[in-house]
Amino acid sequence: MKKYLSTVLAVALFASMTAGCSQNEEPEEEFQNVHLTIASDIAPEDILTEQIAKFQQINSSKVNLSYTIKDQSSDDIVKAPRQASDIFNIANDQVDELYQSGTLLEITENKDSVIASVGGESTTAAQTVMRDGKLYGYPLSSGNGYFLYYNKAYLSEKDVTSLDKIMEIAAKNDKKFTMDFSSGWYLFSFFKGAGLNLEYNEEKAANLCNWNAVNTDHTGVAVTQALLDISGNPGFLYLPNGEFVEHAAADEVIAGVSGQWHAEELSNAWGDHYAAAKLPTYTLDGEQIQMASFTGYRIVAINAYTENAVWATRLAEYLTNEETQLKRFESIGQCPANVSAANSDEVKASPAVAATAEQAPYAYIQHVADPFWDASAQFGLTIAEGNPQNENLQNLLDRMVGQIIVPVRTK
Repeated sequence: MKKYLSTVLAVALFASMTAGCSQNEEPEEEFQNVHLTIASDIAPEDILTEQIAKFQQINSSKVNLSYTIKDQSSDDIVKAPRQASDIFNIANDQVDELYQSGTLLEITENKDSVIASVGGESTTAAQTVMRDGKLYGYPLSSGNGYFLYYNKAYLSEKDVTSLDKIMEIAAKNDKKFTMDFSSGWYLFSFFKGAGLNLEYNEEKAANLCNWNAVNTDHTGVAVTQALLDISGNPGFLYLPNGEFVEHAAADEVIAGVSGQWHAEELSNAWGDHYAAAKLPTYTLDGEQIQMASFTGYRIVAINAYTENAVWATRLAEYLTNEETQLKRFESIGQCPANVSAANSDEVKASPAVAATAEQAPYAYIQHVADPFWDASAQFGLTIAEGNPQNENLQNLLDRMVGQIIVPVRTK
């Protein structure tokens, strides 16, 4: 009897132990049919479709994935998030607005490895997609900023450290240096270099801007006069950024300010003479001032209104992995945010990427609200045209800053 009881107890104990083990095992995922909408600007279509096909093959035992590639603007996402893609591509300066509106899905799966892939939580890349310790996106590309491109047939590495020298050589050769003065994105370079500020207020409800300052080391009027001196220089040509390449290819422009998106076209235009460097210094109050720049990241995020959060998250992570970021670099020249991809020999050999790294100590993440853009564009066009109405410079600045700091929303 004792032997029988001990046998029964042993069997019961074993059954209890094995039942406990099975309860602790991960339940097998139910196979799903999933349809996702994906923003077209995450990658060129051939890369995008190739990577989605690979993802489907890897996960073929778990999901049957169909998808639609969708064209949409950033404004579309902000205005109608419920109609936006399940997976979309945004600039880092849009993260705050979309986060505050509840449009961004918090990412919990593989959070630590995603953060590690961009260098850790303390990096700028991670900070652009983290709020209160939570993750809301996948950094896709870095260096969404600008630097100097130049033609080595006319300019040396030493020449391009000074904007005065660049324009002097350009004028002597009946050529031009170009920069888009109609965009506040580029005007920031001069004002920030001079120590004047532009940023969100604490509530991110309006801009703070002191570009019209009168009691600073370098005043707003002094910076504006420097800009007028540049615009009137015979070696300068104002061009909207999109026209840079055309004039470079025609051998009219030998240097200009732009970003990585023009790398391939300018390399084709200038051939062996193609080069890039950090921005030069410019003359302000008799001093040489290093030009600053905006920089930023492209972010892949998940729509909080998606009906397929799990698979949208997994696909988004895959579409921003090291392999895909390298393929994007090869195709469109955008520097990877993934540190392993960014440290590859191919990426580091790019003059545009090297110039981005050289400019990095003088580059600032773009944190501005919408009123800045129209106000600065109007001001910049006036300067590019040489202030044709001869308007008082302080008045010009006061009007621009007054428009820049208009609140976009209440607390």
